Amino acid sequence: MLDIQIAAAAPPPFVRREEYRPPEWLVPEIALDFDLGAERTQVRATLTVARNGDHAAPLKLDGEALKLISLTVDGAEADYNHEADELTVPIAGDRAVVETLVEIAPAANTQLMGLYESGGILCTQCEAEGFRRITFLPDRPDVLSRYRVKMTADKARYPVLLANGDPVGAGDLADGRHWAEWHDPFPKPSYLFALVAGDLVANRDSFATRSGKTVDLGIWVRDGDVERTRHAMAALKASMAWDEKVYGREYDLAVFNIVAVADFNFGAMENKGLNIFNSRYILADPDTATDADYDAVAGVVAHEYFHNWSGNRVTCRDWFQLSLKEGFTVFRDQQFSADQGSAAVKRIEDVRALRAAQFPEDSGPLAHPIRPESYIEISNFYTATIYNKGAEVIRMLHTILGPEKFRAGTDLYFDRHDGEAATCEDFVKAMEDAGGTDLALFRRWYSQAGTPRVRASLTHDAGAGRAHLTLAQQVPPTPGQPVKQPMPIPLKIALFGERSGDKLADRLVLLEGDEQEIVLDGVGERPVLSINRDFSAPVVVEAERSAADLAFLSANDDNPFARYEAMQQLMLDTLIAAAAGQTPDHRPVIEAVEQTLTNTDLDPAFVAEAVLLPSEAFVGDQMLVVDPEAIHRAREALRADLGTELEGLWRSAYSAHAANRFEYSPPAKGARRLRTVSLGYIAASGASDAPQMAKRQFDNADNMTDRQGALGILVNSDAPERAAALSAFYDRYRADGLVLDKWFAVQALSTRPDTPDAVAALAEHVDFTLANPNRLRALVGSFSVNQRAFHRANGQGYRFLADMILSVDKLNPQTAAKLVPALGRWRRFDEDRAEKMKGELQRIVATLGLSKDVFEQASKSLA
Repeated sequence: MLDIQIAAAAPPPFVRREEYRPPEWLVPEIALDFDLGAERTQVRATLTVARNGDHAAPLKLDGEALKLISLTVDGAEADYNHEADELTVPIAGDRAVVETLVEIAPAANTQLMGLYESGGILCTQCEAEGFRRITFLPDRPDVLSRYRVKMTADKARYPVLLANGDPVGAGDLADGRHWAEWHDPFPKPSYLFALVAGDLVANRDSFATRSGKTVDLGIWVRDGDVERTRHAMAALKASMAWDEKVYGREYDLAVFNIVAVADFNFGAMENKGLNIFNSRYILADPDTATDADYDAVAGVVAHEYFHNWSGNRVTCRDWFQLSLKEGFTVFRDQQFSADQGSAAVKRIEDVRALRAAQFPEDSGPLAHPIRPESYIEISNFYTATIYNKGAEVIRMLHTILGPEKFRAGTDLYFDRHDGEAATCEDFVKAMEDAGGTDLALFRRWYSQAGTPRVRASLTHDAGAGRAHLTLAQQVPPTPGQPVKQPMPIPLKIALFGERSGDKLADRLVLLEGDEQEIVLDGVGERPVLSINRDFSAPVVVEAERSAADLAFLSANDDNPFARYEAMQQLMLDTLIAAAAGQTPDHRPVIEAVEQTLTNTDLDPAFVAEAVLLPSEAFVGDQMLVVDPEAIHRAREALRADLGTELEGLWRSAYSAHAANRFEYSPPAKGARRLRTVSLGYIAASGASDAPQMAKRQFDNADNMTDRQGALGILVNSDAPERAAALSAFYDRYRADGLVLDKWFAVQALSTRPDTPDAVAALAEHVDFTLANPNRLRALVGSFSVNQRAFHRANGQGYRFLADMILSVDKLNPQTAAKLVPALGRWRRFDEDRAEKMKGELQRIVATLGLSKDVFEQASKSLA
């Protein structure tokens, strides 16, 4: 086995936050002239540059994979030095006009960064450092410029030419070509630049702002897909109205465009006035998109639109401040989505996502604060910590300050820093100033990694009618941070009377030190503790509560999230005990689920979430050593008992929530969700007619939610209906790439013992490709989170993933690096599995020509 020191003899350098220096040169104006073509594009860039401060340093421009044809300074040929990815130009005065002409090849750009081709469409992705693959520029977020962009292209091949800002001119040329010019009056960093050229059609609409201005809206897609953009357009208009109402933010240009492309490394990009989207977050109709897809489209459209202020008008000083825009904007899109439907279910979904992705990140070798201190490749820090935990940190500020002071803080932040490149400290300072609150200790959330663990102990003095709640916190060590200071943790708590069910106390507690005691009076009967209600802080709570207490809360707590949490904790305790070799009593869980199912006052969408068992991966996260097979057996046994003991209730729920036609509304979504959850439990009971019920739902479904729900149940079975459904799904949707991704993913997530072999075969399928990030994530990404299949004891899954990473790294390092963390959790598993995972990481790091993206992830995972 190769040793890590051999492979890492000359690692790429780190970029460190402490080494930040303001830019030596500013570029207040940029004019770009594109002669567009897939095989060959020429870019003429005219930069007006200005010396920033008293120094004699030359102008340094970033450029990667560019063929430099010419360079002039103030119209004359000039000396320069071009080494590696940097162009150095000596300039005598304090201002100059620097013009470069470069050539690039978009069709050969498999990294999907810079200007590239996707299915005949030319498009850009510049965040974080993709602009340097278009032309030479100081490619950093604190260099803000006003852009004027002219594009010339073959009109038949590229009839639509779009860029940032507002259109200022267009025309035809004699040779079958045409041109268009766009101007963005707002200064922006290079990462927000965008350009699209292609044969596209638009869903056009308009929005009237609160000041009376009309904004022209366009969602641009391939011919034939316009009808599938109706939901996205409705979400865009709702987002614009919501941002005006809740944050007072009005849109500032005359045009807002969105373009959907099939090949995209991310979900979407907030480029000023021209958002570019992964098509999976734009296209939706009942036949091809699930309810979750519809929700995701609305959430991502809102997220990218909200960036117009939280990211564009106020941007990041440097990439260490990434959560400044992303954490804040995720919080904003979560608020928006909660307002559009069930706030309780949305909170459950957000916390489930946090626990599935961010908590493991916080407890592993890639842990980092929401404001990191260093990186090798910035694209590796587009993580759940930056986004999801960053949103939770903003939510805590909202909780501590209250809605009115929080809104005053955001108003002050936008007013104070409009048109600037700001820092996380700037945001906290605005909250501090507007809220009149000292947030000195709160700043630790930006600098310390790790998920705090809070121990809660409640005692009761019946004679005095008083309860004592003792809280203690501990922040575990993380790489580079072995010793932690206590974090300020806002905890919403309540006490309920065990006998009466009455709420005896309800308050917000701010735990700031290592330990704190809270005295609550007026507690005459034995209290039951409800803690971290609404998940008011991203922490792990260890509370001394019995199974009876948890069952009581699951039936009586008036906070929906706390009610859900009590049920989940009851289930979790049962599963952990079983996985550890004990024989726990399933009866408390069965009775709690029965109470929830028979409570007619509860929203079906909430019921569906509450009765779902914790995932196998989440159960493993609670164990010192993960035992995938033991966890799987424990979970399947509890599912079987729930299915068998409550079969009549599941069948009643299944029948009661059958829909005659598709409707996208909170009640209809809840009905569909509970119906498929009920069918899953019927199947888990071993009922002989379950496969036929699932196939009937699959065949008769008028929407993708019901169809995929049934397929997800069948794919775990051995029934003949399984193969028939998979074949029918493939035949129906083989020409639709987004839906075919679902076909790959559902098989990669199967709990069958032959899943690793099936996934390996699917990787050879004619429709599988490494070049499309969506397809790669559907098969390989899904398989890597399938705990039982991926962690098969023979190491087959580990080698498969490592092979995929190395293959993709040659095409698209950014996408390849995102697959590495699944191997990085090797320390959590038994010695044999750990050695196999570690060995694959060592093989990756030892590979010649490895990208710095993958090197950073793999080497840190071994450290």
